[in-house]
Amino acid sequence: MVLIGGTSNVGKSTVAQVVAEKLGFEWLSTDGLARHPGRPWRTPEWEVPAHVAEHYGSLTVDELITSVLGHYDRLWPRIEELITAHATEDRGRTGLVLEGSALWPVRVARLQIPRTAAVWLTAPDCVARARVYVAGRYEAATDEEQVLMDKFLARTERYQALMIDTIDKLGLDRIDAGRGQSATELADTVLAAADAQTAVGRSSTHW
Repeated sequence: MVLIGGTSNVGKSTVAQVVAEKLGFEWLSTDGLARHPGRPWRTPEWEVPAHVAEHYGSLTVDELITSVLGHYDRLWPRIEELITAHATEDRGRTGLVLEGSALWPVRVARLQIPRTAAVWLTAPDCVARARVYVAGRYEAATDEEQVLMDKFLARTERYQALMIDTIDKLGLDRIDAGRGQSATELADTVLAAADAQTAVGRSSTHW
């Protein structure tokens, strides 16, 4: 079992898929278990639902953080059940790579499950901002659409700051994914960190 946490738009899904491919493991995202209001920008294939626009438009950044952390708190029992079942049941020894922002460090660090590793990906705020601006075509967006994207990014940045503070206080492994590495290079670093861990999320090496 390999757990990959991190805030939005740091490349968790892409890296997790490469790790899974290298190991011959399954790959899942915590987003598939229960969906919190997602990205508030439209794409050619997707329009922003009214409730998503209202969520980001009406709440302050503090309220957005409280909302998403509450969502992850409610979701955790399902995540823990999934991790425990996959690690302990006989599944023909097929492993699992699970990624998602819902893998909050405090909860993951309490896991007492064998053959399980955990790392968190981080990146400078400008990395997520650039990716969202491209995905949402920020320069061509309306003022209202720009406000929603900026609010999403403010929540993303606040979430990462809280996450990094928690990770560092607990002495957990985090990897800077904002230095221009390829997904393959990041996957190799994730696997090296996982191999070095003596407890879930903890090794003696600085990544």
